[in-house]
Amino acid sequence: MHLTATGIEAIERATLQAVPPEVVEELPGWLLPMDHGTVGRARSAVPLHHGEPDLALLPTILARYEARGFEAAFRLPEAPPFEAWQRELRARGFLHQHPTLTQTCAIADLTLPVPAAGMALDPAPDAAWMAMFLGEGLDPEDGACRSRMLSRATDMRYASVREDGLTLACGAASFGQGWLGVHGMRTAAAQRGRGLAGALLGAMAQEATHRGIGRVFLQVDASNSPALSLYRRLGFTTAWPYAYWRRAQPPKL
Repeated sequence: MHLTATGIEAIERATLQAVPPEVVEELPGWLLPMDHGTVGRARSAVPLHHGEPDLALLPTILARYEARGFEAAFRLPEAPPFEAWQRELRARGFLHQHPTLTQTCAIADLTLPVPAAGMALDPAPDAAWMAMFLGEGLDPEDGACRSRMLSRATDMRYASVREDGLTLACGAASFGQGWLGVHGMRTAAAQRGRGLAGALLGAMAQEATHRGIGRVFLQVDASNSPALSLYRRLGFTTAWPYAYWRRAQPPKL
């Protein structure tokens, strides 16, 4: 899907709607979210366009974070216009971390499975939905932070697949800026391979269509091969890659 500058800005604003930070400041062409939690998107300065950004803004952005007592971080597209920023950030002690892909699809082009039995799309998350972020193999601090952040977002729906009273898979759908945003997708380890994630996406897409929204985006870790394979089968393509830039932390003693 071809994205205009307006489409890129809409996705970035919709992202912060879904993972609302404690503070958001704005500079020309930039959003400056600030948060004490673990969700990188909620605490990393992000450009609203992919043209060459003005490097002279970097000291101002750093000062804005420092003035509010937050550690500055950046979420930058992996693209030639940002190479000067990347060089300057390296020189200032920032590290390139967590390559991620922003993927998009027209909802009409999604290849979706038949809706699963036990599917629910609720206006608020229940305890079982929240507990999906605290399962085996997951970081409890990060999981608790993500579930709390998603649960306090506005204009969201919380998708669950339930069977015999148990929640087997969950996700969150945001509706804003003309986009369906897909967030927090989780499937219980023993239930993977059953197509439950696709069923969740199908329910979200149906709701988006009812709202007159025809586009969907998500962000996925570039190393998450199973998720990338699933999204490719469903029809998603990569709109742009990005990475986080954070200062190196001293070793824990």
